[in-house]
Amino acid sequence: MADTPRVLVWGENRHEHRDQRVAKLYPHGMHTTIKEGIEENLGDRFTVGTTTLDEPEHGLTDEVLASTDVLVWWGHMAHEEVSDEVVERVQRHVLAGLGLVVLHSGHWSRIFRTLMGTSCTLRWRNERDRELVWTVDPTHPIAQGVPQPIEIEAQEMYGEFFDIPVPDELVFVSNFSGGEVFRSGCTFRRGHGRIFYFSPGDQDYPVYHHKDVRKVIANGVAWAVTDRPERKAPTLERHAVGDFSV
Repeated sequence: MADTPRVLVWGENRHEHRDQRVAKLYPHGMHTTIKEGIEENLGDRFTVGTTTLDEPEHGLTDEVLASTDVLVWWGHMAHEEVSDEVVERVQRHVLAGLGLVVLHSGHWSRIFRTLMGTSCTLRWRNERDRELVWTVDPTHPIAQGVPQPIEIEAQEMYGEFFDIPVPDELVFVSNFSGGEVFRSGCTFRRGHGRIFYFSPGDQDYPVYHHKDVRKVIANGVAWAVTDRPERKAPTLERHAVGDFSV
């Protein structure tokens, strides 16, 4: 890990160019708004950049990933355009210690499904539901400085059953005006990597301008940094008797 952790916000960047409503909400792209929220909360303790789907190799070369401590992922309409090679590459880096923060419809991204090993399907409805995000683990670092509950006036509904493995830690649950509930803030560990999934953030609503949502994402980024001397995936190794090196 670098002295100043490096964060890369990956955005699909398609809705912003195809839908005038989304372009009005996020004139510089959702990835830029997410980046600004992280910077607003973490200041100069972290370095934050962006990249998008249409960059060469989706902006995720081996060199880029090797120099990144936390990758933040937002995608929705073009999950299947992410190449097999890049999915495998990101997975390899996560297992070796890259932090990953997956947002909203990133639950359906190829990288999240690969790391979870399940369908990651859920119930949904996009009819301007009110969402209340409740903290269920107030001692968790990701919940620090977050009000109880976070109120989001209008949002896409995500509801159970959410087909993911049992989270290592459940930090937030949400309920919606239609009566549904959802595990909206979950952590996982895969290999040496830390993963945080946070659901609020549909492209049709100004959710990434919401100060409390921005706070949670920044907390998730800070939590996902792994303090390891080198990025190396767990390996199968034969050791001599008495050799307990890691």
